[in-house]
Amino acid sequence: MKRVEKLSWLNPLPLLQFISSRGNEYFCEIDEDYLTDRFNLTGLNTDVQYYNYALDLVTDVFDLDCDDDMREQIEKSARHLYGLVHARYITTTRGLAKMLDKYKKGDFGKCPRVICGSHPVLPTGLADTPHTQTVKLYCAKCEDIYNPKSSRHASIDGAYFGTSFTNILFQVYPALVPEKSKERYQPKVFGFKVHACAALERWQEEKRLEMIKRLKDQGITGVFKGDVEEAPDDDMDDEDEEGPIAETRP
Repeated sequence: MKRVEKLSWLNPLPLLQFISSRGNEYFCEIDEDYLTDRFNLTGLNTDVQYYNYALDLVTDVFDLDCDDDMREQIEKSARHLYGLVHARYITTTRGLAKMLDKYKKGDFGKCPRVICGSHPVLPTGLADTPHTQTVKLYCAKCEDIYNPKSSRHASIDGAYFGTSFTNILFQVYPALVPEKSKERYQPKVFGFKVHACAALERWQEEKRLEMIKRLKDQGITGVFKGDVEEAPDDDMDDEDEEGPIAETRP
């Protein structure tokens, strides 16, 4: 058995070093009194393996003899525990203030949409259940979400930020809600704007083809004009087969 005096990511200032390490820029530092209040950790013991050891590691009171494999598992559980607690903490007054400070500094990045003019974004989750979706970036100006550029950030669990954080932030700080982007990209051909009617017709045709495909998948055909080929005129065919009728003279 090998002695683990302090695990690497929590030494010597556990939370500060974890927050400052590469790939963890989206996280804010959780107050120690929040971490040590067991009420704030209710229910997490069932979601985290080696919960007690992981909590000791996060709160910097870990002292256990274990081998490398055990050490790796506890460290992984400690990261997961911190993420789950983080999702709860950032919806509190103190947590919102810390995330707001990072938001104003642009620590979470800028919106990749050109028309948004590099507006800052916020990390958000698409699910509150762990291991469901990775973290996304929300832009309040275009009201859309994007994938993080860095692979380090793209692998972070979205549950570590939750689905409510961004909405709560803008409710608490309504002055931060930006004016919605009304400008749109205008397609042009040789400097001339593409006619709106042409764009509308293309959109209608696209929707029409999608509808036809869905109906065909359900075995329904002949709904739209042009779906069924015109049937041949049997009377004309019969007339052609009999030949011309001879005229009779009085």
